[in-house]
This record gives sequence, C-alpha cells and structure tokens, in this order.
Amino acid sequence: MSDRQTFWPVDCEPGEPDLLVCMSCLSEVFKRKVPMPDCPTCHGVSTYEAFTLEAIRDWGTEQLIEKAVRANAEADQPVQPAAAPGVELSAE
Repeated sequence: MSDRQTFWPVDCEPGEPDLLVCMSCLSEVFKRKVPMPDCPTCHGVSTYEAFTLEAIRDWGTEQLIEKAVRANAEADQPVQPAAAPGVELSAE
C-alpha cells in the first residue's frame, strides 16, 4: 500500500526558523509544513517546534541533521511546471 503523506503548510516570516522538528521522537523534520494527522514515526500530534538548520546541527543526531539538510534543499529547489497531456516541455 502506498499512502501519500499529506501536510499542513506552516507560514514562516523571512528570517524565522522554518524547519519543524517533532519534539516527541526528535527524528522527523519538515520545512514549512507538518504532516497530518500526526508524526509518521511516533504518531505524536501537535508536537512540532521550529528550528534553524544551524540549531539542529548543534544538538541533532546525524540522522536528524541529514533529514534537515535534505528538507532544506528540497524546499529551495524551483518547482518545474507540469506539462499538459500530449504537450512536451522544452529546456530552451
């Protein structure tokens, strides 16, 4: 079964911490979003707190730091437009 995870968006002002860490298990982190209905690892609800990547590097486990770096990089990538069926996108 391949259930897709759904998320609530989280608004963050520029310069504010925007990596949300589950404080129940300290093993999940998401950028500007939190999973719903709960944490995919520990199933904690409303247990997320915002941190910067630098702060997570100070106290996080290697696994959490890797997830934070990945979440940060994925969120910073530009979104590619989806082509309509039968339409090819060119990279001009």
